[in-house]
Amino acid sequence: MAGRAPTRSIEKELWAAGHDIIVGIDEVGRGAWAGPLMVGAAILPRDRRVNGVRDSKALTEADREFLFDRIASWCDAWAVGGASQKECDELGMAEAQRLAARRALAALGVTPDAAVVDGKWNFIGTNVAHVEMRVKADLTCLPVAAASILAKVTRDRIMREQAEHYPQWGFESNKGYPCPVHKAALQAYGPSAIHRRTWVFMDHYVPWPGVPRRLIATQPTLF
Repeated sequence: MAGRAPTRSIEKELWAAGHDIIVGIDEVGRGAWAGPLMVGAAILPRDRRVNGVRDSKALTEADREFLFDRIASWCDAWAVGGASQKECDELGMAEAQRLAARRALAALGVTPDAAVVDGKWNFIGTNVAHVEMRVKADLTCLPVAAASILAKVTRDRIMREQAEHYPQWGFESNKGYPCPVHKAALQAYGPSAIHRRTWVFMDHYVPWPGVPRRLIATQPTLF
């Protein structure tokens, strides 16, 4: 589990400013061509720590799976909210990310005073009173790193389950992200029911003019 360990310095700043319950927020699946977008939320206890937590992208799949249960039992509260591929298509990515975040926050069971969010875009909005935007927070802020692992493992497990129903696209390994095998499968078989059909890949890797970009209402979704 390589990489510099994330710290609690941002939480300490917020605690000193009078915020009591602080949630780390991170998303996964934004760049995928198939499957859901997921947003993780994690509230950590002040006095206990789990070793080995890093940004999910810095860990192997085995490391993330190993840490998942340890992180879940360590958190004071945690949740993962999702937006299905159909919602990503119909709402657009920005609104789908807001929706997934609202679902994650609603499932926490507590109301945070402040949120630390990775990046420059506040997709939390007014759902938390104070939102602290920090670039690379998934690398530097412990609750955001924990949220990234919870969201990534949850999404990976969904995509492995979906792979049983859609074996041609290799979702068990690519998790819906673009790769040579995934692109070749799209050219050979077209999109599955869980592909995001408004994505531009439909123009470049699905050479069948009769396949619409928009999802059909009767197609199954993940949520």
